[in-house]
Amino acid sequence: MDIRSMARQGYSQRRISRICGISRVTVKKYLTTQGMPRYEAKERRSKLEPYYATIEAWLEQDEYQASRIYQMLKGVGYSGSERLVRKYVSPLKEKQRRLAYLRFETMPGQQAQVDFGDFQVEGADGSVKTVYCFIIVLGYSRHMYIEFMERCTLQAFLRAHQHAFAFFGGMPKEILYDNMKKVVLKRRGSEIIWNAEFAGFAGHYGFKPMLTPPYAPWVKGKVERPIHYLREGFWRGYNFSSLAQLNKDVLLWVQTTAFEREHGTTRCIVGNRFSQEQPQLLSLPEKYYDISLRAWRTVQRDCQVCFSANRYVVPHQYVGKKVLLKILEGVLSIYYDQTLLVSYPLSDGKGNVVAEPRFYQALRHEREQNQRKYRRYQGKAKATRGLSTGSLNIEVMRRPLSAYEEVISCV
Repeated sequence: MDIRSMARQGYSQRRISRICGISRVTVKKYLTTQGMPRYEAKERRSKLEPYYATIEAWLEQDEYQASRIYQMLKGVGYSGSERLVRKYVSPLKEKQRRLAYLRFETMPGQQAQVDFGDFQVEGADGSVKTVYCFIIVLGYSRHMYIEFMERCTLQAFLRAHQHAFAFFGGMPKEILYDNMKKVVLKRRGSEIIWNAEFAGFAGHYGFKPMLTPPYAPWVKGKVERPIHYLREGFWRGYNFSSLAQLNKDVLLWVQTTAFEREHGTTRCIVGNRFSQEQPQLLSLPEKYYDISLRAWRTVQRDCQVCFSANRYVVPHQYVGKKVLLKILEGVLSIYYDQTLLVSYPLSDGKGNVVAEPRFYQALRHEREQNQRKYRRYQGKAKATRGLSTGSLNIEVMRRPLSAYEEVISCV
């Protein structure tokens, strides 16, 4: 039973208020107004409201974090909470990023975007391992280069760039990355500390590295959507046999299926747009950038140097000297004073000795020559006159052969 029904039955306002648990004033309002009584809440003004324009002006100047804005506001008299600042700043920053993204289309040769994806491979024995996919997409044409690798090392990352530049026949003026450690070590607002090896690589080739804003994945849509396209258009149902075969197959797919398609955003054939973009790419430098892993070693008495728990043999003439090891694409090359001494396939496992037979043959040959040389003078000592007495002293010149025995004992 409602208030008006009770009033029609003769209930007093006092009794109605007691039954309903409300005040008589409220009962009277119900009985004297048409419909339900309206209540207008008083408008409460936020402590932050006087500073809205100030915050927006600061964000126009730079990508300040909410915590920094809070500290700046305290300096101009704000007395509210940091949580209130964060609540107001967050949608403003997201709006700025999305507006920038909506305007973002690049001229031919201007920009490319880079990202990594991971893909699961099932072996014949049922075991599952992960392979990683490097993908770079040219912003204007949407032409792309894809390379799979077993490990996401910095060396593999830079090598994939070199392969991509060769594939495109040039490189864009700038490349957009997310905040991966291979590119940037630390980022705080506008302060960026680049990975030194990556910065040297970019400086050598002459492209400008750029970073996406944190937590704004839509900015790199040109590359993140192709990863989905790769999964559905190439990877699904693919029969993996080896990494080398996979990279051959995916490049064939890139050069045919992906190259000949009409892109969903540009509504143009990728290959047609690339023919316009390719002449605008930067030319590659004449000098190749050395991305090999480098290590110094001293050649031991057994003519060997150690790397990653395996031993590699060098010519015996370099015993005791420091040599430079360069490792690239599964090959270990040994240099002395910029001269290449030998190259070996990088050995798997541990405790292996990798040798060139000709090095030990050269050592045996020298040993035999020395033995014949000193055998000729056996029993024919050289006579010399003593410096003080004038007497004759007998000197027999001998080179210790034990050193050679130690060296070739391992053969």
